[in-house]
Amino acid sequence: MEYQTIQVELKEFILTLTLNRPDKLNAFTVEMANELVDVFTKANDDDNIRVIVVTGAGRAFCAGMDLSITGNVFGLNETLQPTLKDMNERLEEPAIFEGVRDTGGRVTLAIYDCKKPVIAAINGVAVGIGATMTCAMDIRLASEYAKVGFVFNKIGITPEACSTWFLPRIVGISTALEWVYTGEILKAETLLDAKFVKGVYAADTLLEAAYTIARKIVQHSPVAVALARQMMYRLSATNHPIEAHKVDSLAIYYASQKDGKEGVQSFLEKRSPNFTQQASKDMPPFYPWWEVNG
Repeated sequence: MEYQTIQVELKEFILTLTLNRPDKLNAFTVEMANELVDVFTKANDDDNIRVIVVTGAGRAFCAGMDLSITGNVFGLNETLQPTLKDMNERLEEPAIFEGVRDTGGRVTLAIYDCKKPVIAAINGVAVGIGATMTCAMDIRLASEYAKVGFVFNKIGITPEACSTWFLPRIVGISTALEWVYTGEILKAETLLDAKFVKGVYAADTLLEAAYTIARKIVQHSPVAVALARQMMYRLSATNHPIEAHKVDSLAIYYASQKDGKEGVQSFLEKRSPNFTQQASKDMPPFYPWWEVNG
């Protein structure tokens, strides 16, 4: 697929995904949503990709939804009267998929389902969907020029992109509510204090800081990393640690037989491991456990 609103570059198992509408401050469109979903979905079975770094072209990360588009700027069909029953039973039907579903949510769900770690390098302004899409990313780094805003209430709408699930888990419910209620534009220092970002970096060192983390990740077993990512997200939201124990047990059982053996042997021999399993074809038989019965 040839992309019109984003750029992708693959080097040393790290895919750099750049939001690329710099003349519009990388404002989000339905086309961009579809292209982002495509990248994160295809990355699952591309063994040349082990980490994804997301940033923006020019001086912004993403200035939110492109509000200059005529009609319903979110691409929604205003002739429908959707219900929660429709969302439960007809989520993938074209009328609901195209006319009702939040495009930002489709992006963050694709990120959530991705087998590969995702690092956000927030290089500038990130508001609306520009802010909420980063909530689904694993590690967030900010430029000294970064400004993040959950500005939905200011324009009469509600949080989107599954951010009501992600944001409280990152900064806590009270801070999340304050940020959404006020719609305040948050500077990099505030984001760091709230632990929304790992660190604040000079603009010219931001991407290298992201790549430094990414290079550490690519050294490890792709299968183990993919499992760890999904286990952390999905099991931290369960009601009892026994649910984590069940999956942990299966994960260790299967991981210990191949890459796990190589990892132990390389440790004993004081050498770098040579992991051979790939996330495209070597995930254990219980994966994805949230879709498997029994």
